[in-house]
Amino acid sequence: MEFIHPALNTQVDAISGHYMITREERLPHPDGEVLYFIGYAVTERACCGPGGCGYAIVAGHVVSFRFRMTPDDKHISSIEPVQERWYADISKAIRRKEGVNQVHFLSKRGDYRVMF
Repeated sequence: MEFIHPALNTQVDAISGHYMITREERLPHPDGEVLYFIGYAVTERACCGPGGCGYAIVAGHVVSFRFRMTPDDKHISSIEPVQERWYADISKAIRRKEGVNQVHFLSKRGDYRVMF
């Protein structure tokens, strides 16, 4: 499936705070290199008080890296979502390497599964 790379270092405001994706990384894996992104979220305007977290978004296994561009100059890669049996191992490797709290895995349906 085609995956449009998100803009890096661009703050996105939300009702209770903001988030930003700061880096793009690739992790070696037996089923093929894994494309993932590192970001953070901050809740500085929430009624329940301030907070935040670091997270990773796993797009999937790279089939073809940055093979095309969108009309607004974003990269497109061809990826295969990570099989659920690999979630725990990949999540552990990313959390250890990056120091994030959450790892979000993109599914074929386009939603995410979160590992803590």
